[in-house]
Amino acid sequence: MRPVNLIPAEERRGSQAPMRTGPLPYLLVGVLVAVLVGVTALVLTGNQIADSKDELVQLQREDAAAKARAERLVAFTQFETLYEQRLATIASLADSRFDWERVMRELSLVLPDDAWLVSLNATASPEASGGEGEGGSSLRGSVAGPALEISGCAAGQEAVAGFVTALKDIDGVTRVGVESSELPAQAIASSAGEGEAAGGGGNSDCKTRDFIAQFSLVVAFDAAPVPVAAAASGVPVATETAESSSTEGEEGAESEGG
Repeated sequence: MRPVNLIPAEERRGSQAPMRTGPLPYLLVGVLVAVLVGVTALVLTGNQIADSKDELVQLQREDAAAKARAERLVAFTQFETLYEQRLATIASLADSRFDWERVMRELSLVLPDDAWLVSLNATASPEASGGEGEGGSSLRGSVAGPALEISGCAAGQEAVAGFVTALKDIDGVTRVGVESSELPAQAIASSAGEGEAAGGGGNSDCKTRDFIAQFSLVVAFDAAPVPVAAAASGVPVATETAESSSTEGEEGAESEGG
C-alpha cells in the first residue's frame, strides 16, 4: 500500500513543505550575479587601460631615445653625403682632365719650318675663350670640348694647307677649322671692304712679303670630355700665348722664297 500524507499543505514541515517566499530570492541572486559580472568586467577593462598606458609611455620613451640617437648621427649622415659629392666631383675632374702639355709638345714637333705662330690660345670650353675679338675665333663656339685657337703666318697658302694637315697628326685632334687664310693683298682688300677680319689682328706681322699668308685656325678635340663646372664657370683650363718677332718671320720667308 502506498502511504498518503493527510496533513494539510500549509501545515507541513521539511522537504515536503511548499515555497512561501516567492521569486524574490531568485531575483536578488540574479542582480548580485549581474553586479559581480559588471564589477569584474570593469576591473578587467581598467587593468587593460592601465597596461595600454604603460605601453604607450614605454613606446614614447623608446621614440625619444631613437630621435636622440638619430640627431647624434645627423652629422655622420651629412659627412657621408658631402663625401659622396666630393668623390663624384673628383671622379668627374679625373675623367675630364686634358693633357695640354702633351698637345703643346706634339704641336712643337709638327710645326713646319715654313710657318710660325703669332698667338696660341688653348681653352677647355667655348665659354673660356676670348670670344670673336682679339685672340678669339667665331669657329670656337662650334667646338664644345677643348680646342686650340692658332694665329700665325706661313710662306703661301700651300704652307698653310700643309700645316693644317700636320695638325691632324696630333693625338686627339678630330678636326681643324680654317677661320681665315689670306695673303697681304687679300687682307688689305678685306679690311677696306668689311673692316679687319675677326681673329686677324696680327695681319701686320705677315705683310713682310707678298706670298706670306696670315692664317687663323681652330683645332678641335671633340672626343675629350669636359667638366660641367669648368664650362659653367668660364675659367680656362690652360692658356698659352706664343709670340714670334717679325725678324724671325722675315728670315723664314726669305729662306723659303729665296
